[in-house]
Amino acid sequence: MTPTPSRRIALLVETSLGSGREILRGIARYTRQTGSTQLFHAAGGLNESVPGWLRNWQGDAVIARIQSKEVLRALEELSIPVVDVLGVCENRFPLVHVDDIAIGQLVARHFLDRNFRHFAFYGIEGENWSSRRGAAYRECCVDAASYSEFVTPRSNITSRHDNFGRLREWIRNLPKPTAIMVCSDQRGLELLESCRAEEIPVPEQIAVVGVDNDLALCEISAPPLSSVRGGHFQVGFEAAHLVDRILCGEKPPRSPLLITPIGIVERESSQVQAIDDPIVARGVQFIRENLATSITNDSVARATGVSRTLFQKRFRDCMDQSIREFILQRRIERARLLIETTDVTLAEVAERSGFRHQEYLGQVIKKATGSTPGMLRKAAQESADQR
Repeated sequence: MTPTPSRRIALLVETSLGSGREILRGIARYTRQTGSTQLFHAAGGLNESVPGWLRNWQGDAVIARIQSKEVLRALEELSIPVVDVLGVCENRFPLVHVDDIAIGQLVARHFLDRNFRHFAFYGIEGENWSSRRGAAYRECCVDAASYSEFVTPRSNITSRHDNFGRLREWIRNLPKPTAIMVCSDQRGLELLESCRAEEIPVPEQIAVVGVDNDLALCEISAPPLSSVRGGHFQVGFEAAHLVDRILCGEKPPRSPLLITPIGIVERESSQVQAIDDPIVARGVQFIRENLATSITNDSVARATGVSRTLFQKRFRDCMDQSIREFILQRRIERARLLIETTDVTLAEVAERSGFRHQEYLGQVIKKATGSTPGMLRKAAQESADQR
């Protein structure tokens, strides 16, 4: 039997961003499942030009994040199929992309479910995907008490300092508490740094959700950044599938193939209900910052500067639960995050979450979730292996 000839596909997809790396993983998954495909990756950043070898390359197709007119012109000169997985430059190539409108709507629902009345969006000027996300988010917030938008251009080092000062002024003047959608995780880090510089507590006064779920960026931020899993892995998978179909003679689709977002990975930057009472917000901030220690009603009240009786009443009126119930919920959330996203020992998870010992942690987690900590960790690892 004559072996099936290998298809040669060039990948112009950057690895500097989590979204690009996820697209590459999706492409790799598809080609492993189907076989008979050789992948040629052009290493580089999103704004780099087409590599010289591609101009005379004897390949079958290209999957590219087309960021500039220069790259677009070079790809238009090729006589092979091209699939775009970015959609920034208008072109004749078929497009596979995350659904920006659905992403904006998803973040709005996340905040509306948490009773926020003030909303804001931080985006990138001139980027169509950022504009689409912001417009969809704003449309869902038409009944908000207030809405604000702040956009800055893609910046060089000189303008970044100016943008940071303007960003600080913007968040300083926002009504509190405010729910902010950030167009990407990179801008999310800038926003959280600005909040820290202004000494504005996150998430009590400003709650933040980014987009792309870039793990490195989300986990190094302080506090860890909640973010939308847009579906970039599926973008890569479907782009490779589309290339396969086109090479088999199928006509390229005229409409973009949009991938529905998977959901929001909730981390500390948005783990809060909107809190209008500043005294209660101060108490919630104290609890979050001291979860690993022994917290009492007296210690929380002292941190807010009011009596225990008054604070307990205001807390229950605002949060519809007792202080102890709230503390336990936050400790369970932190423990689950550590169990499912790190390799630290369960004894350390217990210590960092404020539980007395590992055995008590196990009892509480089993009661809350129906699973032991070990079962939760194993399930999370299996889920990560399958993605």
